[in-house]
Amino acid sequence: MIDLMHITERVNWLKALEAGSYRADSLETQGFIHCSTPAQVTATANRYYRGQRGLVLLCIDSRQLASEVRWENLEGGQEPFPHIYGPLNLEAVEKVAEFEPGTDGSFILPDFN
Repeated sequence: MIDLMHITERVNWLKALEAGSYRADSLETQGFIHCSTPAQVTATANRYYRGQRGLVLLCIDSRQLASEVRWENLEGGQEPFPHIYGPLNLEAVEKVAEFEPGTDGSFILPDFN
């Protein structure tokens, strides 16, 4: 069951495959990995990654995570976002989808069928 998503550069995912776990830069600087729900991820992408190419979407089953997930609202917005407090173990990643913007630079959720 995919219930969390994380946007990253393809090169970072390839490094994680070699290392055996995924560690976003934010894990070192903020203590957690930023995630979104499937309903939140396109707004997140369009806010922070608009027009950026070379991205992938890590589709995560939170039940398989070895690290703790906390739902937090750290920026004063209206809704909480999931944060993974520790490395992302690879077996929790159910799918890795190419995540490229459209010609206008905006993102839409890929079709997983």
